[in-house]
Amino acid sequence: MSQKRTDPDRFVGLDVHKHYLIAAAVDRGRNEVMSPRRVPLTGLDAWVRKTLTPQDAVALEMTTNAFQLHDDLLPYVHSVTVVHPPHVALITRAQVMTDKIAARALATLHAVGLLPSIWIPPLEVRDHRALVAQRTKMVRLSTQAKNRLHAVLHRHHLLPPAGKPFEPDMHIWWLELEISALEQARVRCDLDTLVFVQGQIALLEEAMAALAAQDERVVLLLQLPGVGLIIALTLLAAIGDISRFPLAKHLVGYSGLGARVHDSGQTHRSGRITKAGRRDIRAAMVEAAHTAVRTHPHWQAELTRLEPRLGKNKTIVAIARKQLVAVWHVLNESRADRFADPERVARKLLKHAYRLGRAHRPQGQTAAQYLRQQLDRLGLGAELTTISLGQTRRVILPPSQLGTKAD
Repeated sequence: MSQKRTDPDRFVGLDVHKHYLIAAAVDRGRNEVMSPRRVPLTGLDAWVRKTLTPQDAVALEMTTNAFQLHDDLLPYVHSVTVVHPPHVALITRAQVMTDKIAARALATLHAVGLLPSIWIPPLEVRDHRALVAQRTKMVRLSTQAKNRLHAVLHRHHLLPPAGKPFEPDMHIWWLELEISALEQARVRCDLDTLVFVQGQIALLEEAMAALAAQDERVVLLLQLPGVGLIIALTLLAAIGDISRFPLAKHLVGYSGLGARVHDSGQTHRSGRITKAGRRDIRAAMVEAAHTAVRTHPHWQAELTRLEPRLGKNKTIVAIARKQLVAVWHVLNESRADRFADPERVARKLLKHAYRLGRAHRPQGQTAAQYLRQQLDRLGLGAELTTISLGQTRRVILPPSQLGTKAD
């Protein structure tokens, strides 16, 4: 909640829609002082200046434009509280719900202090989230097009030539399939979609690389097994300021990876994960866990230990939760992960350095100089002098400022 001063005199509930909002207000005694009224968003500025005062505490549910509305209202009112819609539903449980009832309920609940506010991210975090979300939409669009093309092959019992079936040099093969004219038109449309999406993803990933070069937290996350540039930026966009989470369990709860718990009397039960949190964090951590159990000895051992009891899927979720705890620690403490293998981390950061390119590396550093700087920052790999890249190439590292183990 954004707040300027204490003790508001009036509590205003806003039920916001795409083209209008419904506003209602009560006083401290929950007496209605403004009956529900419809306000077109095109006339919102004039209504705000005429109706709202610095003694008004405003509450609205989270919608697509809630953050912008929060910014627009804040200069004119006492405070603006943005509420997670399920929290309101848990309290009201109304059998009949209209826009007017919703606005009045928000005002009343706010007057008695029953509306916890969600975190209002600063503008740079909102832009960061929008960038990640745009890439996610492009990837989803690509997947949908590929699925439709696969369906064409299944319907006609066809096998594509060896290699990657959706690469540009394969488009001629697709366009020469002996299928109906209408189906051929759909195939051409899906191929064009793939070309468009690939260009969009390339542009977005270039912007993400530039963003990563400016954020020192990215390297802290890249050291973790299974976490690449996209996952790191996804996590940072969703988490924002890590100091919002005093304990690791708070971040786990925010992600929805915590277990459901019923603890009453002599009964204690825990169940599946709540999923009551940010879906993007859950998806990113599960993806990272799948990679970690294939590539990292510690997490391979965890899979071997837990899978016989939990099964593969629940074990992956459990490992995702453990890795999210590691995310909390490395971001809070700016240190190396306790399971970090210096050489593995070095190879990963070297690839990251090349991906950034000289234009995005600080002060035009070479990839080797960038790598050494980041390893020293993590307190890793002081003894490393070279790093293998592929089967034949070895990159010589500058001397570490940390000294060797012998020192």
